[in-house]
Amino acid sequence: EEFTRVWIPDPEDVWKPAEITKDYKEGDPILHLKLEDESPLEYPVGPKDNPLPFLRNPDILVGENDLTALSYLHEPAVLHNLRVRFLESNHIYTYCGIVLVAINPYEQLQIYGEEVINAYSGQNMGDMDPHIFAVAEEAYKQMARDERNQSIIVSGESGAGKTVSAKYAMRFFATVGGSANDTNVEEKVLASSPIMEAIGNAKTTRNDNSSRFGKYIQIGFNRHYHIIGANMRTYLLEKSRVVFQAEDERNYHIFYQLCASASLPEFKDLALSNADDFTYTSLGENIFIEGVNDAEDFEKTREAFTLLSVKDSNQSSIFKIIASILHLGNVEICRDDPHLKHFCRLLGVELQQMEHWLCHRKLATASETYVKNMSSKQAANARDALAKHIYARLFDWIVEHVNMALQTSFKQHSFIGVLDIYGFETFEINSFEQFCINYANEKLQQQFNSHVFKLEQEEYMKEQIPWTLIDFYDNQPCIDLIEARLGILDLLDEECKVPKGTDQNWAQKLYGQHSSSAHFQKPRMSNTSFIIIHFADKVEYQCEGFLEKNRDTVYEEQINILKASKFQLVADLFQEKQDAVSPTLQIPLSQPLLSLQGRSLLSPPVQFRSSLHLLMETLNATTPHYVRCIKPNDDKEAFSFDSRRAVQQLRACGVLETIRISAAGYPSRWTYPDFFNRYRVLMKKSDMTIADKKLVCKNLLETLIKDPDKFQFGKTKIFFRAGQVAYLEKLRADKFRSACIKIQKTVRGWLQRVRYRKIRTATVTLQRYVRGYLARRYVEHLRLTHAAIICQKQYRMVRDRRAYLRVRQAVIIIQAYTKGMFTRRIYWEFLLHHKAMIIQKTVRGWLERKKFRRARNAAIIIQCAYRRMCAKRQLKQLKIEARSAEHLKKLNTGMENKIVQLQRKMDDQSKEYKAQNEQLSVANTSLSTELTKTQKELEQLRSRQGDGSQITSLQEELEKLREELQEAYAQRKRLEEEHSSEKQGLKQVNQESSASQREVSLQTELDAERQRYQNLLKEFSRLEQRYDNLQEEVALAKFHPGHRRNPSNQSSLESDSNYPSEMGVEKAAMDISLFMKLQKRVRELEQERKRLQISLDKMEELAKHKYKLDTGSLSLQRQELESENKKLKNDLNELRKMIADRASQNSSSNELQDSYNILLSQLKAANEELEARKEEVLILRAQIVSNAQQIEKTEHIVSTQDWGYLNEDGELGLAYQGLKQVARLLEAQLQSQSRQHKDELEALHTQIELLKDDIEKKQEMLNYTMSLSPEAQVEYSVQQEITRLTNDNLVRYCTFSILLCFVFVFSCMQDLKELVEKLEKNERKLKKQLRIYMKKVQELERNKQKPQAKPELSRQVTVQRKEKDFEGMLEYYKEDEALLVKSLITDMKPSAVSATVPCLPAYILFMCIRHADYIDADQKVEALLTTTINAIKKVLKKNNDDFEMTSFWLANTSRLLHCLKQYSGDEVFMTQNTAKQNEHCLKNFDLAEYRQVLSDLSIQIYQQLIKVAEGIMQPMIVSAMLESESIPSLAGVKPMGYRNRSSSMDNDGSGPSSYTLQALIRQLGQFHSIMGEHGLDPEIVGQVFRQLFHCINAITLNHLLLCKDVCSWSTGMQLRYNISQMEEWLRGNNLYQSKAAATLEPIIQAAQLLQIKKKTSQDAEAICSLCTALTTHQIVKILNLYTPLNEFEERVTVSFIRNIQNRLQERNDPQQLLVDTKHVFPVLFPYTPSALSLETIHIPASLGLDFLVRV
Repeated sequence: EEFTRVWIPDPEDVWKPAEITKDYKEGDPILHLKLEDESPLEYPVGPKDNPLPFLRNPDILVGENDLTALSYLHEPAVLHNLRVRFLESNHIYTYCGIVLVAINPYEQLQIYGEEVINAYSGQNMGDMDPHIFAVAEEAYKQMARDERNQSIIVSGESGAGKTVSAKYAMRFFATVGGSANDTNVEEKVLASSPIMEAIGNAKTTRNDNSSRFGKYIQIGFNRHYHIIGANMRTYLLEKSRVVFQAEDERNYHIFYQLCASASLPEFKDLALSNADDFTYTSLGENIFIEGVNDAEDFEKTREAFTLLSVKDSNQSSIFKIIASILHLGNVEICRDDPHLKHFCRLLGVELQQMEHWLCHRKLATASETYVKNMSSKQAANARDALAKHIYARLFDWIVEHVNMALQTSFKQHSFIGVLDIYGFETFEINSFEQFCINYANEKLQQQFNSHVFKLEQEEYMKEQIPWTLIDFYDNQPCIDLIEARLGILDLLDEECKVPKGTDQNWAQKLYGQHSSSAHFQKPRMSNTSFIIIHFADKVEYQCEGFLEKNRDTVYEEQINILKASKFQLVADLFQEKQDAVSPTLQIPLSQPLLSLQGRSLLSPPVQFRSSLHLLMETLNATTPHYVRCIKPNDDKEAFSFDSRRAVQQLRACGVLETIRISAAGYPSRWTYPDFFNRYRVLMKKSDMTIADKKLVCKNLLETLIKDPDKFQFGKTKIFFRAGQVAYLEKLRADKFRSACIKIQKTVRGWLQRVRYRKIRTATVTLQRYVRGYLARRYVEHLRLTHAAIICQKQYRMVRDRRAYLRVRQAVIIIQAYTKGMFTRRIYWEFLLHHKAMIIQKTVRGWLERKKFRRARNAAIIIQCAYRRMCAKRQLKQLKIEARSAEHLKKLNTGMENKIVQLQRKMDDQSKEYKAQNEQLSVANTSLSTELTKTQKELEQLRSRQGDGSQITSLQEELEKLREELQEAYAQRKRLEEEHSSEKQGLKQVNQESSASQREVSLQTELDAERQRYQNLLKEFSRLEQRYDNLQEEVALAKFHPGHRRNPSNQSSLESDSNYPSEMGVEKAAMDISLFMKLQKRVRELEQERKRLQISLDKMEELAKHKYKLDTGSLSLQRQELESENKKLKNDLNELRKMIADRASQNSSSNELQDSYNILLSQLKAANEELEARKEEVLILRAQIVSNAQQIEKTEHIVSTQDWGYLNEDGELGLAYQGLKQVARLLEAQLQSQSRQHKDELEALHTQIELLKDDIEKKQEMLNYTMSLSPEAQVEYSVQQEITRLTNDNLVRYCTFSILLCFVFVFSCMQDLKELVEKLEKNERKLKKQLRIYMKKVQELERNKQKPQAKPELSRQVTVQRKEKDFEGMLEYYKEDEALLVKSLITDMKPSAVSATVPCLPAYILFMCIRHADYIDADQKVEALLTTTINAIKKVLKKNNDDFEMTSFWLANTSRLLHCLKQYSGDEVFMTQNTAKQNEHCLKNFDLAEYRQVLSDLSIQIYQQLIKVAEGIMQPMIVSAMLESESIPSLAGVKPMGYRNRSSSMDNDGSGPSSYTLQALIRQLGQFHSIMGEHGLDPEIVGQVFRQLFHCINAITLNHLLLCKDVCSWSTGMQLRYNISQMEEWLRGNNLYQSKAAATLEPIIQAAQLLQIKKKTSQDAEAICSLCTALTTHQIVKILNLYTPLNEFEERVTVSFIRNIQNRLQERNDPQQLLVDTKHVFPVLFPYTPSALSLETIHIPASLGLDFLVRV
């Protein structure tokens, strides 16, 4: 028909489009066409010569990612679709049924990163864009699901990208199926690639890295589908390349790599130089490859050898053998050849023997053996044969050892094989190598054809439709021609056995034997070549060299010399393997003996045929997946497409055969729901009411397509012949076109009617105004006529009256007096009449004016009503605009920015203020503690040392300390002056620089540092988890089968890749060093704990086994106590005098005077406390004296009376024992305090030295900073601060930073106050201990008459005060600690405390810690906190996929952390406490280190919570955001290809479950409610949802970027609606300000990009200004993927996309295409104190904590 589009042949472009201009009738000899350039063409048509041209597909199908989705399946349609995808969309992958067509772009594309692997992992093959990762994922999934081995067959021409495709497939398996233990087999598998490329790849004219051998790599998996090993098989190494290379080609890479590294010290003895100096590496005349550094590649090769456990000695031997081959190539027939000497030296063989047998050969007959000289040519051939043989043996040895390194001791459950083998080759001169390659491709094509046919048959049987046998090309006759009996290979072996066999004789035998074969031809112009008709093309082979290459001649004498090498590796290379040899194959005696690896009597074709049969058996036993690599051009130009070369390869690789087989059956297939949704416009209204869609589809097709053979109905799909979908599309388009015409007709009629009504209304209005004008004019005429009549009447009256007056004048004259009276009466009547007329005139004027005002008011009212109506309309429009988002954005743009800036500035200032206060508090506390300890130790020494020499030494030490303090004060003043000058300089710098920019940069760097620290923590947690998993795996005895996917974090993507892993090498090293330090510290602490435990046991034994009390020692103890109190009082007086002197020296400062007064009052209070303590000591002494006197009396009585009578109950013995124990305890405590004092004194001296060094370093740093410019000073200070934060995070214990040192110097006077407070606390502590000792003595006296019993738990309270009220503490026995942890943590369920106070376990644990702190039980505190942390880790590990449990313990851990801060006693955390809460602060212990541990644990729990939530949401995101129809009737359906029809998932049922947007929102609401119930801080909840919304954005955008059919206008509309619903949910839950909505900005802009116009340059400018959150690659990718769902939408033109790219060139966007789904924002746990008082907390009885006692 006219306007039908067709394809016609073209000599340049192969096929070109045309359009029919005149209807064609059957039998017409000419078809009238019009080309794209509007030129006419008469195309001759005939039944034999030129058949009718192929039809073109609709534009909507052009660019499909599956060629089988095309309605017309033929060569021009396939070629055009590939060309459009490759050139216009830059898509290099396209499906063709079960085949993945990969076109080499000759450019590095950013589509192979780890994020792309994660995106394809777990996805169905038909759901994503074509990719090598999709094929690999399909193979991995089918292996796990079907329990069947898989194979990926990669083929193509040299330079088509086979090796790269195979490498990426193996990288996918290494990443997704990483090993579960520490063997890291996946790294070894990837490490084999550099080695095999070095020894087996070379530069050719078609490819710079061409594989000159075939390989089949089997990657083994265990039952859990982790990689456990691999094995490699190689095929047909091109040995001839070792000795010969064509022009502009190179030898194998390893030769050039070794020459490039010849200058290294370890390679000096190889005697190598430049590659140009050796014959075997300079034949190609170009030894370099552009962009390749051979030296660097050699380092990678050596690293790969090391990783594969190849010893350094073996590596050295390998390089010696390779160097010897180079020297062998330079050997000439002459005396003392230096290269021959190097050759023999490197191989360790005899020089004379090798020199002799390189020029001679041995001939053996039945009776004698002759030695014959060889000609120069024969010697050169023998030398080259030896070089090839050595390299082939070395190649096999390396492959064997690579396989040994990849082997494993575990049992292999299944494997995936990757076959990288040559494609079909045809050159101008084709020889033995091309013959073997094409033979292998014939076998592979046969397997491919049978597999495609089998899949088609299975599909038809699965759908239960009748099918007929599809005729497909069977190349078995061609294979029989090659390998059958008396085939080409048999004749070749037979000719080799003939003593004087030649290539010409072999060719004649071929002509005679196979001239009748349909696949064999003899060339017309040659008698030494033959033609084989392969499946792809005819190939002419030159017979020259076939026999020589088949014999593969190597002389036995040369091999024997190499066997005798003194190097073990060289000798092992040539040792014969004990393989069975067929007795039928015998070599004639006249031929030289062959020495081949493992098969010394088999020719290379026979070996190749046997290995090929083995390969085919392996492939037939697996499920194959096909990758066909296409080379787009021969010039290696990026994204250049040569149609002739592409068609040649498509024919050769079997893609067109797949198309032909598909087209022969039913290539187009639709599911019933998709067909119904697509073509329901063709149905009748009555059909739409039928519920059975299957029946509706059948009725429709029977109506539209009359031929029943054109379609078939299956169980779940409808099958169509080729072209039927295009016919249905045409009917659909016609239906839409007719509907559009009808709509246009109706709209145009309506517009005309509206126009007519407007004209009629205007006409009626004009007529009304004209008629009114005429009526008014007629009324005016009547009024004027009436006025004229009145005027005439008056005129006539006056005229007649004048006549009358003349007559009357005459009469008056006559009758003057008589009629005078009558005349006056008439006059008055006339006067009254005149006045009446005036009144009438006035009244009439008033009436007329009143009528005029009424008419004017009416007109005004009408105008007001009309204007009010217009104003209402305008007001309604303004209200609509005011409600719009754009108006609100315009109003709030400036205000939002200002508010955000002010809020950020305020937050930063508050954080900085809190941080500074915290740092000041920590510094003051630490220094006060140190000074207190020093003072206490001095007091102890004074009390214990009685001699004057020790007191003198202590006084001298005190004087030294005072001098050092004076020096420190002087240094402080100097630092104050320097700091003031530095402060002035910094003020100037701050005035010049922008404060907002500095704050933003510092905040960014702080977040980055925090994220790095959290990543380190996460890595440590992962290593710990991995260690536990390894222990569990060792304990397991059985394997549990199943399909479990664990992405490997151990796999390395470094080899031949530019994608670094997330944790760099330096960070990993830092993490390992930190881990080792922590382990060492734990061991030291454990040893210290054991030593203290031993000492404690010894003290207990000493106190238990000694029963005698020395009264002299008791008196000595009393004297020591008294002296201690006196000296303590003296020291306090001295301290008071010193402070008074200090205050008097600085009396000029009012502030210092006030501080002195305060300190003086505090010292007085301390003095009073000391007096009270003295009294208590006296009481204790009196009690001890009384006890001693009682004992003396008892002893005296015993000496004179009966001891049994007085001590019948053992009272005196018990009293004696109790007093003795008290004395020993006091003595042991004093000794321990003495030792502690010595240790702390040494530590204090060390700390002073460290502080001095630190101050000197900071002084030098300050001087260096002042010498810099202001900008450099700011940068240097920021850098120093970042370095400090890094060291803090890694070491956890560091000295003060520069800023803290300065602050400390300025706040020395406040430190004195803190010092006095600390002294008071220590005094109270000693007082409390003394009271405890007194109480123990009293208890011992009371227990004299009581039997021994189990000691009950008693509260350690003072004698003077009893605690009656509940103080928020819980007391428990030490042995009940395990039960406490079990009840509160191990067995705790969140539902058990759901009705109580949130975070109740955290409060209970803290109250137990408070009591342990109250009784000064440090071991109890440490044990409880350590057990708690370990128990929480175990619970989280056990419930690692439970969101509720993870959220519960995140809330409790953070609350416990906040409680430790709130009640720590630090002023920074006490600002919001009540007075009662301040009383509950910890008294004795500083738990800052445990706070850090809990903070780290909280971060780990947070990361686990995010991981669990993302794992729950991930299956829902794509379905909810992109696939569910939130707005009905928007989604469109396109024709689907084979991949959508036959994915790896089973679609027989209702299909996989889909999630709606409401389901995703409900899940988010569930997360929010769970975290709210558990009392998680709102700030943390906001950060959780920020991370979850980032995950939603990343997964949705990645799916959008990887799926073509998703990018459409309707998808943009659906997506924008779904995002608005998500934003509404955030607002409803008060989470909109948590930065969660900001993470959705990229997907919002992507949705807007799908909806915006994409035609003009103004549209391009709008897109560039709109899409600021998307990168350039993402914008271009979406535009390329944009797919119209019907013919009325337009595609995005290539010129428009190029315009976008040119406009976005200035952007410095990253090259990464996909969004990182594993990115984790750094979490921050803000301090949120609790307003709940501890004494008000009630513990439910259901928890089973009855053993806890309220204190």
